[in-house]
Amino acid sequence: MNENLFASFITPTLMGLPVIILIVAMPNIFIPSSNRLLTNRVLTLQRWLIQLILKQMMAMHNNKGRSWSLMLISLIIFIGSTNLLGLSPHTFTPTTQLSMNLGMAIPLWAGAVILGFRHKTKSSLAHFLPQGTPVPLIPMLIIIETISLFIQPMALAVRLTANITAGHLLIHLIGGATLALLSISVPTALVTLIILILLTILEFAVALIQAYVFTLLVSLYLHDNA
Repeated sequence: MNENLFASFITPTLMGLPVIILIVAMPNIFIPSSNRLLTNRVLTLQRWLIQLILKQMMAMHNNKGRSWSLMLISLIIFIGSTNLLGLSPHTFTPTTQLSMNLGMAIPLWAGAVILGFRHKTKSSLAHFLPQGTPVPLIPMLIIIETISLFIQPMALAVRLTANITAGHLLIHLIGGATLALLSISVPTALVTLIILILLTILEFAVALIQAYVFTLLVSLYLHDNA
């Protein structure tokens, strides 16, 4: 039994050392590569999904923006596989850690913003002050736009952390309730078991959707600044 609901989100250690790096690298083992396998149905499905995702995300970008496609597809595969790995028994989900998500969000956001100020200086500065703003509102709008700009990476990280953590907590609670009800009422336990199975299926979808949302927002930041 865990000491509390959030004990499963504590970074595991081995001989007193955190093993987060090994856990983060683990999903790469499960992704088939053409260097190890001949072309088969799994690789064909993988390539089709990658092409479909790239088509959706790169449709809004120009030729210069499409040069980021490799980074974006690597990001969505990494987040999606890490989220799915956390749904396996006796595993740990790194994306439930706000520090890790901030470590991904801040450099990507900062890179997009710096790129915008470097190549589109006037356009980037224009976002702080919309055209036609009354003079008395200028200082307030500049402050609001500045705050909204610096909140973007926090929103990226908190959204991913909150959604993954909430789903895992629900699975943990309903799973515990199912075990407790087995000795009290078997029919009620079967109902909660069905709910648990449906919630697990939903969590698989959420894991992939959150990876797509995170990457899509990074893509939008690049589109606005590239």
